[in-house]
Amino acid sequence: MMATTDKKAKEGPRSKRRMILDAAIDNFGQVGFEHTKWATIAGQVGIGQTALYHYFESKSHCLLTIMSPELERSVERARKAAVDHDAPDQKLRAAIASAFDVTAREALQARILLSHQDLLVAPRPSEREEAERQRARELVRQIEQEWAAILRQGMDEGIFPERDEMVMVRLVLGLVNSVWRWYRPQGPRSLEEVSEIVADAVLRIVR
Repeated sequence: MMATTDKKAKEGPRSKRRMILDAAIDNFGQVGFEHTKWATIAGQVGIGQTALYHYFESKSHCLLTIMSPELERSVERARKAAVDHDAPDQKLRAAIASAFDVTAREALQARILLSHQDLLVAPRPSEREEAERQRARELVRQIEQEWAAILRQGMDEGIFPERDEMVMVRLVLGLVNSVWRWYRPQGPRSLEEVSEIVADAVLRIVR
């Protein structure tokens, strides 16, 4: 409860928290986390560098905070795909399409998440960082469960061959998420085209 109250207080009408997160997403996604200077973000937001620590303990704390909204969207979209369609292959195709139905900033968040999943492995040194890490890990678990349920339905109905659904879902999500390593908005293919290619590949894998 204290963490929630603290967060709300920092998101009041005069809060710079959202501006800091947006600036961090733009910089981490475009030039990389390691190459982004904390001072650069402070300058873009229009505050002193020390003022950043009122909102985030470190660059890593900011990075972990960026991850959760992207993971929350992934959970919600997978659930919606499961509800809106009956056949498991249609659910799977819809879940993949929803993963790529993103804004430019959400695409940057997806790239950031993919590039820094190692932060979720080991406990963090501070209570606030660890809270964000645990939140992100729980959301990853929920995403895997939602996608695994789609695959399990397909196996139970005889549409997909019987396999370990958790192994399969990690293979599928690995393929889906790998797009963010190379996709660029100015590239030769749109996200809609990429989505179709990935969906066809995934369905070949699970079948």
